[in-house]
Amino acid sequence: MLTGFKNFIMRGNVIDLAVAVVIGAAFTAVVNSIVENVFNPLIGALFNADSLKNAIDIPIGDAEIKLGAVLGAIITFLIVAAVVYFVFVLPINKMKEHAEARRKAGVVDDRKPVTEIDVLTEIRDLLAKSNARP
Repeated sequence: MLTGFKNFIMRGNVIDLAVAVVIGAAFTAVVNSIVENVFNPLIGALFNADSLKNAIDIPIGDAEIKLGAVLGAIITFLIVAAVVYFVFVLPINKMKEHAEARRKAGVVDDRKPVTEIDVLTEIRDLLAKSNARP
């Protein structure tokens, strides 16, 4: 059971996912700071409020609907979505289009990445060669 867990943790995609979560959390903190400290005061100033959270309050009895806070969350989402699209999705799509165009044009890339299987095969062949000597 522990061996299986160790193999699972040592996979590259699990480590990549962990790194992505940490970077995503740090990126979220940056975006939240930008929204809270730049956009909220600017939009709050339009509504004569100290921040966007207090900008558009609708009282309902003893409670309040805080539309400004919802607007702030929407702005945060749009900023994150724009950054993800322009920094990750768009460049990857362009690279795929470029690779597809090269493939259709008949340009063949003979450089292939070396894999663990390639290295192990080379080691096996070297061992077999050294053991075959008389």
